[in-house]
Amino acid sequence: MVISYRQIDKIQFPVYVLPSSNWELVDGLLYVDQLLVDDKNMPGDTIGKRRLQTPFKNLQPLKRAADNLLAIIKSGHKCFIDTNGVPFIYEKTESCALKYHKIRKVERKDTASVLWLKDFNFPFVVPRPPPTDYTWAGVLHLKGLPWVLYEYSVSKKADTRRKI
Repeated sequence: MVISYRQIDKIQFPVYVLPSSNWELVDGLLYVDQLLVDDKNMPGDTIGKRRLQTPFKNLQPLKRAADNLLAIIKSGHKCFIDTNGVPFIYEKTESCALKYHKIRKVERKDTASVLWLKDFNFPFVVPRPPPTDYTWAGVLHLKGLPWVLYEYSVSKKADTRRKI
């Protein structure tokens, strides 16, 4: 299955990087490059539970995980498997503007931080605050509207474009 950012709701996070798109489903066993990735014959609603129970030992290592769309975009990989065991290819189909905005204020909360940027009347919720010397934030703008916080920067960078 090939998906873009528009169909991201079809997959369940976290997703894991696969080494290639050379996957094959045989009798409930999903192989990638002749190594087992998922045993759908085992009970369990996630790939992790099924991999723990499988009697097969030739498991494809799943070393890298992405827990949101931004992590997929930044990863540089195309082939993934979601937590339900659905393999997919992420295809970057369009580009959007990356613009830098001054960080006005950071409010530290119990489980996250709230980031206020200049020129925005709404905050961005981030899992952890940026380091104190990072005073600029790069925001991806999709179709002219701010979409997702992309990165932090010590100084203002030139506005660019990114494929998503």
